[in-house]
Amino acid sequence: MPCTTVLVGKSASNDRSTMIARTDDGSFDVKKLVVVNPKDQKRKYKSVISHVEIDLPDNPMRYTACPSVDPKQGIWAATGINAAGVGMTATETITSNPRVLSADPLVTLKPAKKRGEKEIPGGIGEEDIVVLVLPYIHTAREGVERLAALLEQYGTYESNGIAFNDENEVWWLETIGGHHWMARRVPDEAVVIAPNQFAMDGFDFDDAFGSKRAHLCSADLREFIADNDLDCNQNGKCNPRDIFGSHRDSDHIYNTPRAWFMGRYLTPYSHRWDGPDAEFTPESDNIPWALVPDRKVAVEDVKYMVSGHYQGTEYNPYSSHDTGKRGMYRSIGINRTGVTSICQIRDNMPAEIRGVEWITFCSTAFNAALPVYTCVDSFPAYLSRVTLDASTENLYWNARMIAALADHNYATSIQNIERYQNAVATEGRRILREYDAKMLTTGDYSLAAKANAELCAMAKEKTTDTLNKVLQDASVHMKNGYNRADN
Repeated sequence: MPCTTVLVGKSASNDRSTMIARTDDGSFDVKKLVVVNPKDQKRKYKSVISHVEIDLPDNPMRYTACPSVDPKQGIWAATGINAAGVGMTATETITSNPRVLSADPLVTLKPAKKRGEKEIPGGIGEEDIVVLVLPYIHTAREGVERLAALLEQYGTYESNGIAFNDENEVWWLETIGGHHWMARRVPDEAVVIAPNQFAMDGFDFDDAFGSKRAHLCSADLREFIADNDLDCNQNGKCNPRDIFGSHRDSDHIYNTPRAWFMGRYLTPYSHRWDGPDAEFTPESDNIPWALVPDRKVAVEDVKYMVSGHYQGTEYNPYSSHDTGKRGMYRSIGINRTGVTSICQIRDNMPAEIRGVEWITFCSTAFNAALPVYTCVDSFPAYLSRVTLDASTENLYWNARMIAALADHNYATSIQNIERYQNAVATEGRRILREYDAKMLTTGDYSLAAKANAELCAMAKEKTTDTLNKVLQDASVHMKNGYNRADN
């Protein structure tokens, strides 16, 4: 699924939290935010897409998830935080090349062609991965290890990147062909940007086959590279992008411009992103995987990046004048996003309230990020009871209507959108601070459910107000408008 990922190490953030964020860019998938309690986690899993069947452990933990409301294509849990305070987002669809895929083919479903013949199940994929991994891991590294074991046993039918975070570490895993993989620990001081391409631009095999401090990979990955003549690097360099990734013309329209926009935002002073002497352009293949930001990064910065549509550049599709390049690159905040989550794990908080999930439904460019505590047994109906039909009773559909209306009247609606986004972030942080203080004082972490109720009530009020305003604006600017008074 075409998405955009941002990963923040603890020393790169303003409050020493770790963050993993991803836009889940489906095809207008209707999404909800739920809590899966241990009694509701199945012990035998079967994929709708690949038909693979997997027995699951008997000791799942509670976890949050953002599944599709329509279950006919599977769960697609997307992202969440579990009871151990581990976050996960899966998956970022990435690119590969024919050399890799011919050497280790993707594991796809092979249906029975005639009576009496058995079908051959496929591997695991985005539909499945959160459900198979998140309820059973206690650290980010454990997430890599569990997913790696599943990939090696069952294979995958697609190329994906998956992120994990806990209070200390952020890890990023990328699949290689059907069964191989590599993973890196995000440097504490860095922010990683990953836009639908094989992302890692360096890897320490000595560490991966030695102390395993910050690098992990398939046990036979060195041999796999050598035996299949995959290494296209020069002069002893190790750039996994050049081994496992792609360099297609379409990458320069669809992928690299997103990395450029985010890198430009993170390091406006330490790198040159514009002009004839730019180090990196929107079509550069060598934009770094990890950057040390010029200033500390807060949740609001992550939200801005995953809402990006090249604002401040000549590529902005909403520019009031035609630059000749307006809209030529794929935006980050696009129309068909189902949900975007920022999984924030706060290391200065008790384990019970360490995890906060910032949820944005639909197009991030027009909607707000709402924080919620994840140490609860259920979420308010405004987030969790989402219908397949349009409704003003849940945040998903309100967000989708706001985006559709504001997009067509960007110049006049954007001030209301910005006020809305700032108001939800401001009031959301105020409520978090209030309840953090209450729970730290009393030790009563059940207050998190009350906090979530207040957060949702606040979001509903501000969202309804914004919907009213953008609807009025859209009505005024209808093409059949006529100004002669009728009374």
